[in-house]
Amino acid sequence: WLVIHRKVYDISHFYRRHPGGARLLVSHAGQDATDAFVEFHVDKVLVSKYLKPLQIGELAPDQPSVEPTKNEMLVKDFRELRTTVERMGLLEPNQLFFFLLLAHILLLDTAAWLILFCFGTSLLPFVFSLLLLTISQVQASWLQHDLGHLSVFRKTKWNHLLHKFVMCHLIGASAKWWTLLHSQHHAKPNCFHKDPDIDMHPFLFTLGKKFSVEV
Repeated sequence: WLVIHRKVYDISHFYRRHPGGARLLVSHAGQDATDAFVEFHVDKVLVSKYLKPLQIGELAPDQPSVEPTKNEMLVKDFRELRTTVERMGLLEPNQLFFFLLLAHILLLDTAAWLILFCFGTSLLPFVFSLLLLTISQVQASWLQHDLGHLSVFRKTKWNHLLHKFVMCHLIGASAKWWTLLHSQHHAKPNCFHKDPDIDMHPFLFTLGKKFSVEV
């Protein structure tokens, strides 16, 4: 079970069919998932159709919606801040900016390959081509990041489509893999065993004595 806007939902069967991945929902089991729900779902009307059959009740009026481990005033402040940011229009994307960003990535890619094609693979052309490709790849990684967050186009499908193009064809990685892992990261940032960005201990490395102790 989890809570969204003080309504209680049973996700026992739905979580395996969740488009964002099962682990994302499981990490919020028994908790208030309101903030994660608001952040991750662009089309609230569409999602509400899936939510309605899962609702099994509401919190009692005297029951707080924030877990005891969280600072209620801090949560309230962040929600007010988000409302203010939305009202100011700061979440509205400048699509011309993203178009020009993609155009200059493609231009750098093309220039890098033309240098090798025209001047061969001797040291100087190779280094210059490598420099252009490095800049292109770094820029592409941030472009796919914004597309993966569905923050460029109003329609989700266009974000997904261009995200696949940039991530799969320009960078050479899996768009689905990035989306699943990055969504889990933002849902539970820096929570050990729930954030895949830090769930590597102790197999790959450790970061001091404090990090090696699970709290």
